[in-house]
Amino acid sequence: MLLWSLLVIFAAVTEQADSLTLVAPSSVFEGDSIVLKCQGVENWKIQKMTYHKDNKELSVFKKVSDFLIQSAVLSDSGNYFCSTKGNVFFWDKRSNIVKIKVQELFQHPVLTASSFQPIEGGPVSLKCETQLSPQRLDVQLQFCFFRENQVLGSRWSSSPELQIPAMWSEDTGSYWCEAETVTHRIRKQSLQSQIHVQRIPISNVSLETRAPGGQVTEGQKLILLCSVTAGTGNVTFSWYREATGTSLGMKTQHSLSAELEIPAVKESDAGKYYCRADNGHESIQSKVVNIPVRRPDGHRRDLMTAGVLWGLFGVLVFIGVALLLYSLFHKISGESSATNEPRGDCRLNPQEFTYSSPIPKMEELQPVYVNVGSVDVDVVYSQVWSIQQPESSANIRTLLENKDSQVIYSSVKKS
Repeated sequence: MLLWSLLVIFAAVTEQADSLTLVAPSSVFEGDSIVLKCQGVENWKIQKMTYHKDNKELSVFKKVSDFLIQSAVLSDSGNYFCSTKGNVFFWDKRSNIVKIKVQELFQHPVLTASSFQPIEGGPVSLKCETQLSPQRLDVQLQFCFFRENQVLGSRWSSSPELQIPAMWSEDTGSYWCEAETVTHRIRKQSLQSQIHVQRIPISNVSLETRAPGGQVTEGQKLILLCSVTAGTGNVTFSWYREATGTSLGMKTQHSLSAELEIPAVKESDAGKYYCRADNGHESIQSKVVNIPVRRPDGHRRDLMTAGVLWGLFGVLVFIGVALLLYSLFHKISGESSATNEPRGDCRLNPQEFTYSSPIPKMEELQPVYVNVGSVDVDVVYSQVWSIQQPESSANIRTLLENKDSQVIYSSVKKS
């Protein structure tokens, strides 16, 4: 009986001396490490040591050991304790309960945008907004933006903002962002937000031609410029010839104009043309433009025609000058010959006229020709008198001797 009483007293003293105590940090934030220590027992006194959270086993050890949570998260919050199982001589023991609350290091980010319905072609600014705990303002964060599971920008950046220079219709979709600590890799994601890009229909489609010198000439380059004054997004430009209605070419690009180049235009390409533009709303047609094509030898033909005309003009001038000189030369030669001939040879033979005959009527008078000069020369001069309205035979001699009588010289080459 005495022995039993001594054993009971010894066991009570031992239990009081070897009571278990769970030691845990008083303040824990996301990303912090948590070390749980179960104190009050020696290794030789236990068979196993167990750590519990909310009455669930976390880990079991065969010796006295600490329990480590490397990087705490919010879900690590809860009620913790430890227990031991003793050997044959000791009873099982359980520690006190320690409540651990893991505090939020920074709030879940919220994605904001300068516009959730931007006009196509315009810029949009995205911002990933969050806030650090006042007790951990020294923590560094980095940010990343996403669209439909695609990373935007240069992935992680220390800036919480992302500038998108231009938004297009294909950029419509779900957007979100993530914030992460640089050191402990605590990452949080925002809710997804829809951004719908508004498209502006195209208007005022026009077709212009561009050619060297401003004229479309056969064999040279021709550019057909199709443009619109308004419209957003990918614009599809197409060119047509009115006579055939078939497409000459098509281009799709982010611009308000596009060019179609014809490297060497032909005369058969002359005709009426138009273009169309479409950005998904409606296809708009330009006005029809008539394009004439000039031959490349037209300039040469004009030069040749001008050359021929100038040549003919030169020939005519030469012939006129030659005729003038010819006339002047022979006139001078005739006067010189008439001056050098003997005076007696130039007079009429008075015996050839008989005064007994009545004076003929005016219409019966014939001109009198007298050859002058020798037959041996190449030129024969003729002297012609014209008798005008003689009234009587008495004044015939006076008329013949009149110095004002008309004299015409002509030269005839000897055959």
